[in-house]
This record gives sequence, C-alpha cells and structure tokens, in this order.
Amino acid sequence: MKRIGIADTTFARVDMARAAVSTIKKEASVQIVRYTVPGIKDLPVAAKRLLEEDDCDIVIALGMPGPADKDKMCAHEASSGLIMAQLMTNKHILEVFVHEDEAKDEKTLAWLAEKRTAEHALNALSLVFHPQTLTRLAGTGQRQGYEDAGPIEGGSAGYPGH
Repeated sequence: MKRIGIADTTFARVDMARAAVSTIKKEASVQIVRYTVPGIKDLPVAAKRLLEEDDCDIVIALGMPGPADKDKMCAHEASSGLIMAQLMTNKHILEVFVHEDEAKDEKTLAWLAEKRTAEHALNALSLVFHPQTLTRLAGTGQRQGYEDAGPIEGGSAGYPGH
C-alpha cells in the first residue's frame, strides 16, 4: 500500500493537514502518516524522516509563514531545506506554503489554505499513481488555491522582431 506523509506545523493558523487528509481519503486508498512540528523551519527534517524512517512515497509539507520579513526569510530557509531533503532522498516533497499576507482577511486566508492544500493533495496522488496526468497539464498555467492563470498562446511562433 502506498504511503503519503503529511508534515505540518503548530505555527499555522489553519489545520491544513485536515484538508489534505480529507482530500486524499476521498480519492485513494493509501496510508497517511502525519508528523507535526512546531515551526516551518522544522519541516525539512520532518519530511525527510517521513520519507526515510516511515517509508512514505511522497510528502506534503504544509506551512503558514507570517507576514513579517523575518517570517518570509524563515519560509525561504525552510523551502531550501525541503529542496535538499528531496535531493537527498530522491523523492518528492510538495511544499504547500500559504503566507498570511496572501489574503485580505482571515476567512479568505482559511479558504485559501484549505483549497491550496486540497489541490496539492491531488497533485501528490497524481505523482504517486498517475504522473502522466501532470504531463498533460504542462504549460497550462495551473495554480493551487486561486484561479488558474491559463496558458500563453503563440510561444512556438518565435520571438517577435527577429
């Protein structure tokens, strides 16, 4: 049976893992292993442990950085650590960060956190079970949370003016 790891934090103001678990359980029969840590900079080791010690096939790393410059720097450091953990384990870690300043109010922030998490949970299932479905979406401007951006037409026609 496939195993999906979910690493989340107590710092987040929304229980993003609940949205991930709910989405995954509706779509697939997998074992879910959750590892909660205090803050966003703790996510890389949590994700690496889920992959190596708990034998997860993929990890969804959930975090909600605050709006201060210090929070953004911590998010960048956590992101760098998650990338290193992916390279060390040769397995995917889907980083799902929702910055507190991405929404105009708390209700919208909660909606965004849940929606982005659910959409990335579906991406995790695609990577584990049907990676070719993502290939079909390449270049289509997919966005997790808000509305998709859509593709830019005419790119294959060459650079204008040359």
